[in-house]
Amino acid sequence: MTALQAKPPKFPLYLQLIRWDKPVGSLLLLWPTLAALWIAAGGFPGWHLLAVFTLGTFLMRSAGCAVNDVADRDFDRHVKRTAQRPVTSGAVSPREALAVGAALALVAFALVLTTRRAAILWSFAALAVTLLYPFTKRFFSMPQAVLGVAFSFGIPMAFAAVQGEVPPLAWLLLLGNLFWVVAYDTEYAMVDRDDDLKIGIRTSAITFGRFDVAAVMALYAGYLVVWGWIGWRLQLGWPYALGIAVAAAQVAWHYTLIRGRSREACFRAFRENHWVGLAICAGVIVGMAVR
Repeated sequence: MTALQAKPPKFPLYLQLIRWDKPVGSLLLLWPTLAALWIAAGGFPGWHLLAVFTLGTFLMRSAGCAVNDVADRDFDRHVKRTAQRPVTSGAVSPREALAVGAALALVAFALVLTTRRAAILWSFAALAVTLLYPFTKRFFSMPQAVLGVAFSFGIPMAFAAVQGEVPPLAWLLLLGNLFWVVAYDTEYAMVDRDDDLKIGIRTSAITFGRFDVAAVMALYAGYLVVWGWIGWRLQLGWPYALGIAVAAAQVAWHYTLIRGRSREACFRAFRENHWVGLAICAGVIVGMAVR
């Protein structure tokens, strides 16, 4: 067998690079974006915008994974959970990974071009934050806050696409969502804390120290309070109240998972967070329908 024949096919590696088999990250982006889209439109936003933001969310999350793996390749080889990622293991070169990420981002941008000028302009800011995030782990004690902005940028873009502007309500929704992102990504960081301390990466789990569990629960509370208050002001009624209650019940369950700080339990709490977002998104959609 020749050396060329011995090489594994690249397409499955590219799918692994963009976390095709791990859609949780995309869902964490999708639910607040769809909720904002419904709020901005006062109900169903139309099939065009629904398709643009759903596909765009998956594409940009995938592009972000490719960029993140290139930026973190020298760190990831020292972390048990990430040592076998395609770029870290050498199965995919950094140039290939960046090409894949750029192609996905261009497709996402092509989708944005079918919306309003305001959304197009805001997409550049969204891209800048996405590219900045991986490098903040080297100098910023709370890189999860930057990730929170990146994972919340679908909110102002949804308003820009629907209304042609980003009102204060959108920024308030972004603030509430920022609390949620920092909460669940701190759970994620708690999984790798021992490895991160050895290699010098900065994370919120390290910054919070022994107050990590309390900080996560406080952040969850901030998220529920901000989004709950907005739903009350928008008169979304009992469906939204039910969504908040279901989300709060899940948050209480997450406390039972992370209080022992075991890797497996913290990672499970992180993975299950998309159900929290789904509960609130469903509350928005149904609340708008019956309002």
